[in-house]
This record gives sequence, structure tokens and C-alpha cells, in this order.
Amino acid sequence: MLRPENMGGTAKKNPSQLASKAMNNMGTAGKSSYCILFFSFLIVISSCVDRTQSKTVISSKKPCKRLVLYYHDTIFTGDNVDNATAAIIANPNGTGLGPFKFGKTVVFDDPMTTDKQFLSPPVARAQGFYFYNMKTTYNAWFAYSLVFNSTQYKGTLNIMGADMMDEASRDLSVVGGTGDFFMTRGIATFRTDEVQGADYFRVEMDIKLYECY
Repeated sequence: MLRPENMGGTAKKNPSQLASKAMNNMGTAGKSSYCILFFSFLIVISSCVDRTQSKTVISSKKPCKRLVLYYHDTIFTGDNVDNATAAIIANPNGTGLGPFKFGKTVVFDDPMTTDKQFLSPPVARAQGFYFYNMKTTYNAWFAYSLVFNSTQYKGTLNIMGADMMDEASRDLSVVGGTGDFFMTRGIATFRTDEVQGADYFRVEMDIKLYECY
């Protein structure tokens, strides 16, 4: 005669065997979950490393790229259409408000050269505007793009900030770029190099980039 536990062709397992099997299944599932999390972590780390390696590390001491260019600004005076590269588009009272030209606004398309000669072939054009924004001293605020189209560089640099003219040198922010200067950042140091009356001035721009992709 068959024993009751063997009836039906299947042997019953005792509770300790069932508990052991459940624990084994849980252990296998836990290992699988751990493996999935581990490999997901590796993928995230690899992505971060790739992004970090695709750009130069930011350094406050040594720029990853440096350019020294000269900015030539020739204001339109009514009789110099052929040579003018900048025009006054707003000028309260004709001379600005007060002795420091407050409110005067100029739009420009100025040549940028690698030397001090106005007639040297430009390596870029500075295109944007500036306006005088202080009533107590000379100060202008610039926003412009350097548009490169030379054999050495293609693309743009975007520069903006306060030009505190009483200072021998002034730092403006390089806030981005395109082409060879994609997503770059840095500092453009202004130094007034020459002033000829109210119609022409030349500025040395020492551009130091600290983040280069």
C-alpha cells in the first residue's frame, strides 16, 4: 500500500526544504538586481568620463587658447561713409546726458587685426553695440560677437561686459562661441591703444580662453 505522502505521484516536501528553496530564489534575484545596478553605474561613469575628456580642464592660471587682436572703431561723422565702421543710433541731446556721454549708443561692425595697422587684412569682424551707462565717469557696456572667417579660425566668440575706461586694463567675459570656439568661456582684457579725436580709437584685446572643447 502506498503511503499517504506518495499518493498522486508527487512527494511532499517538508517546510524546511521549501524555506531553503525560497531563500535560494531570493538570493538569485538579488544577485541579478545587483548586477543590473552595477552595470548601470558603469554606464553612467563612462558617460561622465567621455564628457570630461572631450574638453580641456578649466584652469584659472593657464589658458587653453590665447588670441591678441586689435579692435579698430571708426565712428560715422557724416562725411566718412566709406571708412566708417560704427554709427551712433541713440544720443540724448546730441552729445549724451552730461559730460560722460550717458545714454549714447553705438552699433559697430569693426575690423579685428593681428597688428595695429587699420588697413591690415582683418582676421575677424567685431559686430555688436556699446552704450555709455555712467553719469559720473566714462564707462561703456559692450555686447558683441567676433565673427571669424580666416584660414586659421572659423566660428564666433561672444563677449560682453563693462568697459571701465578709467582703468588701464579691463576684463570682459567671453560667454560662449561657435565653430572652432564651440561653447568656450574665458576673459577678454581691453587696453586702449590709441585715440584720435572723437572719431577713431583702437583697443588691444587679449583674449584668454579657459574652457575649450
